Amino acid sequence: MKFFIAGIMQGSKTEAVLHQQNYREELKIALKRAFPTSDVYDPLEQNQKSLFYTPEVGKSVFMTHNKMCGTEIDALVAFIPEASMGTAIEIWEAWKNGAVILMITPLTLNWVVKFLSDAVYPDMEAFLKALDSGEIAQIIKKSIPRATKRSCDDFINLKSDKI
Repeated sequence: MKFFIAGIMQGSKTEAVLHQQNYREELKIALKRAFPTSDVYDPLEQNQKSLFYTPEVGKSVFMTHNKMCGTEIDALVAFIPEASMGTAIEIWEAWKNGAVILMITPLTLNWVVKFLSDAVYPDMEAFLKALDSGEIAQIIKKSIPRATKRSCDDFINLKSDKI
């Protein structure tokens, strides 16, 4: 089982600073406790100086992470206390791959959150409680047997009079 920790890094900040990243270590520890044989990938762990990468290196890392979400993971845990374009792309790629999408966010009206998640938790406390209770293990157990990748075409049935 391979988890990918997605989450806000720079968000809407215009200067070269990151949002608080302590959620990443907390998630890694909790996921390894609940799923001891799993692999938990944190994109920031190998890219501590990402704000200062050259454009070529930054683009390579960005594309590599998106490819990983689209081909290599079983579950993505997204921490999004506010909108994050990079996290939305990682969610999209993981969703298309058929990965389980678990979101920690208050943004329940956001379409990415509403339509691409297998479960949404309003905050870290609720997520950790669901993890410890076995709720998340059940969601993963139920969702992991997805046999095929997903496509928007699988879900589009709207008639113009309903739009």
